[in-house]
Amino acid sequence: MNGFDMDVQFIKGVGEQRAKLLNKLGIYTVYDAVHFYPRRYLDFSVFTPIAALQPGETACVKAVVGTAVSAARIRQGMTIYKTIVTDGDCTMHIVIFNSQFAAQRLIEGETFLFYGKVTYSNGSFEMANPLIEPETLPDPFRPVYPMTAGLYPKQLSNIIHNAIPLWEAASPGDLIPDAIRRHFSLCHELFAIKNIHFPKSKHDAMVARRRLIFEELFVLQCGMAQLRHTERVKTNIRVATDVLEAFYALLPFSLTGAQQRAIGDCVSDLQSGTAMNRLVQGDVGSGKTMVAAALLFLMAKSGHQSAMMAPTELLAKQHYETLCKLFGDTLSVVLLTGSLTPKEKRTVKAAIAAGDVQIIVGTHALLTEDVQFASLGLVVTDEQHRFGVHQRSTLSEKGCAPHVLVMSATPIPRTLSLIIYGDLDISVIDELPKGRQQIRTYVVDSSYHARVWAFVRQHLDKGLQAYIVCPAVEEGEGDLHAATDFSKQLAKGEFAGYRVGLLHGKLKPKDKARVMESFASGATQLLVATTVIEVGIDVPNAVLMVVENAERFGLSQLHQLRGRVGRGSEQSFCILISDAEGETAKERLAVMKQTSNGFAIADADLRLRGPGDFFGARQHGLPQMKIADLLDDMTTLKEAKAAADEIIKEDPQLQLPAHQPLNDAVQRLFARTKGAALN
Repeated sequence: MNGFDMDVQFIKGVGEQRAKLLNKLGIYTVYDAVHFYPRRYLDFSVFTPIAALQPGETACVKAVVGTAVSAARIRQGMTIYKTIVTDGDCTMHIVIFNSQFAAQRLIEGETFLFYGKVTYSNGSFEMANPLIEPETLPDPFRPVYPMTAGLYPKQLSNIIHNAIPLWEAASPGDLIPDAIRRHFSLCHELFAIKNIHFPKSKHDAMVARRRLIFEELFVLQCGMAQLRHTERVKTNIRVATDVLEAFYALLPFSLTGAQQRAIGDCVSDLQSGTAMNRLVQGDVGSGKTMVAAALLFLMAKSGHQSAMMAPTELLAKQHYETLCKLFGDTLSVVLLTGSLTPKEKRTVKAAIAAGDVQIIVGTHALLTEDVQFASLGLVVTDEQHRFGVHQRSTLSEKGCAPHVLVMSATPIPRTLSLIIYGDLDISVIDELPKGRQQIRTYVVDSSYHARVWAFVRQHLDKGLQAYIVCPAVEEGEGDLHAATDFSKQLAKGEFAGYRVGLLHGKLKPKDKARVMESFASGATQLLVATTVIEVGIDVPNAVLMVVENAERFGLSQLHQLRGRVGRGSEQSFCILISDAEGETAKERLAVMKQTSNGFAIADADLRLRGPGDFFGARQHGLPQMKIADLLDDMTTLKEAKAAADEIIKEDPQLQLPAHQPLNDAVQRLFARTKGAALN
């Protein structure tokens, strides 16, 4: 067995029971233990004078125990120990809860280091349950790891210490080639591993951290570069661009400059002799569908079929109806979804296989083995984040090196685009079509509910429609408004006499479709829903979006929800209701009020929430970052990408002996990610 993959239970000091605790932390092997990085460090080498302490801050104070420790039993099972310490100028109270061992260490007249959060009350500073260490420490810069109940920091530290020699013995060598390591002034891998866990100084820890951040991003970017390289296949599918003017003539409006640029990017790809692999990324309502329509038209006029895949039947049906209306009798368009009868499916599939239809719009039903194309030239996937790399490639494999266009209405900061869509070229549509009205956005607390409901009723009485979005489906999910009970409450109370609908993710697909069709037709006036409507269909008559517990949503998600209204000629509104007191929550919601620019919102979301929560990034099939921070490490990301591109250009499959450790690392990283295997 490779030493990397040795079960963690066989590391000295572990055993079967402790291994189960480590498993809870995601540590299963020697490799996992060594790469379980500290989340921060405690620095016992920098002392703060008591007089300079600030309430609420965490500090290390070097002080002498000035009084004997007193003990007071305040109730059964709870004893409080207290003493006063001094640094020679000022005093501070130390309070210890229920730890006789810690209290007994504090001998009057002896000096200790106290590390903890400082409070101030009754005219004096206080530390409750601080970490207490002797005056002289051999390791003053100490790592802090994520922990689980039943496992103690010292135990975990010892386990990692015992795992490092096993990892070192199994290591095939430094995975970053020497030339790259020297160019970016990076330390060796062994130094990095030892000093991320057991640094002698802050400098050593930072040197190790920089190396490991670069390494993680470099391995990831090598994997993405391999995808780019392997997917850049030659193709014989070309298009006749002289028919583009005929497409423009079909449009009852003029395209924006951004739409035309995106079409131009795609046409260049279609003429290159290499299969297109492009993302068209645009804000809600920016007109991505018309970019796709242009390519569908070119492909059909060049004698090839196109497949357009959407994540829901409703969205697929909407695309189908839009294309039928646009192309009329010019092109043949069919719809293939799971709700068709067996006979209808057989008829549609036979027509596709015979080449009798040019454009096939559908859902995951397009992926089944019995769907065969006569000449598949273009694959379009809408709302790309709903599909993985694997699904995209499954559809592409039904043709001979077809072109691929993916679309997303979720604006993503360039930082994340490099990661999430690293295997794609990107075109951004950053203009909205003329005539699109600004959606007026307001942020209020729950005391405004009566006024908000009156405002909604005014619009419903005019024959318009509204959404109310809740963060939870059912009661019991915290103190959140739940769609199920809230819809009943509103239907019996504030909106008695109005037609109120309910939509959430736990409904069966056919029930979801029925509810949305009722709303789209106008039969339902007010739709209470969860974020299942985030990717929905156009309802131009819907002009109001009310979001309960708005602080519980990401900004990009709120922006997506807001985009469900403002699609008609009436002035539209978005009302965000939140009782959150935190400054970050208030700042996030203020961003929604201040701007409707999806990319500015996405940048703010990344900055305020951090990359871990942004856009539910793990649903993309991305490997989870252990140490890199996509917000803080943008410069390193760019450096790693440039280095990875050079390596893959030289050795696409990483087959050279010198690149074997790197290849192993790439495979290891992506092997844990379903649907993202490279080979």
